[in-house]
Amino acid sequence: MATYIMLTRISPEAVSGPKFVEKLEKKVADRIRKNCPEVKWIGSYSILGPYDYLDIFEAPDAESATKVALLVRSYGHGTTETWVATPWDRFVELAKDASK
Repeated sequence: MATYIMLTRISPEAVSGPKFVEKLEKKVADRIRKNCPEVKWIGSYSILGPYDYLDIFEAPDAESATKVALLVRSYGHGTTETWVATPWDRFVELAKDASK
């Protein structure tokens, strides 16, 4: 499975108070488990900067990762940016293969 990094920025209009975060996390996590059982969640982090959250997860393909991003957007009324992450050792292997 591929590893994905997703940055999320929640719309200020969607945040009704501090308890919103806990409720949102539960709703989104439940929905992802239900609709994307093939996805393995690695971790979630609150971050400082232009985004509010950073999530790391594994998915079998880009379509599954897209479904995760769509679910997050639909609940948070926000924006997401999702990247595929290649482990460093694999990146080095690919670089060696490309130079042949």
